[in-house]
Amino acid sequence: MKSRKEKILILLYSFFGKHLPQSNHLKTAKNIRGFFARKIMKSTGKNINIERGAVFNSQVTLDDNSGIGVNCEIHGPVMIGKNVNMGPEVIIYTHNHASSRTDIPMQQQGSEKVKPVLISDDCWLGRRVIILPGVKIGRGSILGAGTVVAKDIPEYSIVVGNPAKVIKNRKDLEVL
Repeated sequence: MKSRKEKILILLYSFFGKHLPQSNHLKTAKNIRGFFARKIMKSTGKNINIERGAVFNSQVTLDDNSGIGVNCEIHGPVMIGKNVNMGPEVIIYTHNHASSRTDIPMQQQGSEKVKPVLISDDCWLGRRVIILPGVKIGRGSILGAGTVVAKDIPEYSIVVGNPAKVIKNRKDLEVL
């Protein structure tokens, strides 16, 4: 259950902090959103960046040098590693509607069990990536714009599409 202080901080962030200009336009905005993130999130590292319009909750951890992009939504327990780049409008879900019963409408079935999401160190999530409950993104992976991820992604993968498909491994690429 959220404390009164936490509720007030979330309200202040929602009505003020998240509407400030993007960080590259006003460094003060980055600092203010960072202040709110440190007070609201489960834990934060050094040099984090929360962009304009980002939505998150107290079950998010954000490690050193990582950021949440413009208009991103992160719902539920999500662990974001170090040096993670997140493009605009990324959505991360940790639970879904229940739908296993056919004798009653889905609206009346409630939600499935929460499944945390893990994004390992040194990942790059492109614009409008969607990550579904329980997914683990391996270290060093790149998720192309618009990718919908429903299964775990191996380390150093380059992934695109809906559903997500590994097209290359970064360790296999020739160094120029």
